[in-house]
Amino acid sequence: MLNLAGDKAFYRKAKMLKSNNVIRRFNFTHSMAVHLAVILTDANKKILWVNDDFTVITGYSLSEVVGRKPSLLQGRETNPETIKRLRKAIEAQVPFKDEVINYRKNGEKYLCKLVIHPIFDDDKQLINFIAFEMDGTRHPDDRTVPLMNLEERYRTSSLRGQEGAKLFYRLKTMIADEQLYLQPGLTLKSLADTLDTNTKYLSQVVNFHSGQNLQVFINTFRVNEAKEKMQDEKNANHTLYGIAMQCGFKNKSTFYKVFKQQTGLTPLEFIKSAKLKEKETA
Repeated sequence: MLNLAGDKAFYRKAKMLKSNNVIRRFNFTHSMAVHLAVILTDANKKILWVNDDFTVITGYSLSEVVGRKPSLLQGRETNPETIKRLRKAIEAQVPFKDEVINYRKNGEKYLCKLVIHPIFDDDKQLINFIAFEMDGTRHPDDRTVPLMNLEERYRTSSLRGQEGAKLFYRLKTMIADEQLYLQPGLTLKSLADTLDTNTKYLSQVVNFHSGQNLQVFINTFRVNEAKEKMQDEKNANHTLYGIAMQCGFKNKSTFYKVFKQQTGLTPLEFIKSAKLKEKETA
């Protein structure tokens, strides 16, 4: 695992970059859901961020790859000629599509289908690369996934998608870092005003990138906060309603309903399960 203790400056830089393009998960309307890994690097190809699907496909978490290069996925059977093509395209700073043999964390090889776009700032200076990758071993047909297609008709929509991804990353980071989810009265309008956008576009971005409406998206942060508090001995004398209020829920019934929807357990069942796991690992 990457030792973040020695890379704190780089990690902070990654979090602060406004150019980060974050796309969590794409579920397209075809025969099955497709995991689409997204990798954001800086201009030197060092990884700044990866989405959850990257972890699903490769086995590597974000903390394990931040500051490293995507070449960490290459191995013994990775074709050197393919790597040469990738390097030439990257050096030319042009969008390209290819296939390469990569390796998961557990050593298993797989066919990686990838599309990479260079990203430039207003002065036309290269600032990032963003890669969209599919597991071609499990999903050989990528024709139903627009972001895996480099045809001209998709390039404009891909760039629009990157702008939406930037906004989604700013929203997610702001909510988490400033703990805005603790505010029971947090609204779409207040968030849109803070992010200097309109409510309709922000709502569309949240729906597209998280697969949830804004309220459900915010409640995910609240549930995670509640889970942490319920496992903290400092809160042993607090009622579940009291914890719910601390986490931004307006009332007890909403808390119980949302918690069960997101975890599959009632708050009491979660506490019992957590205590049982703690005893088993003791």
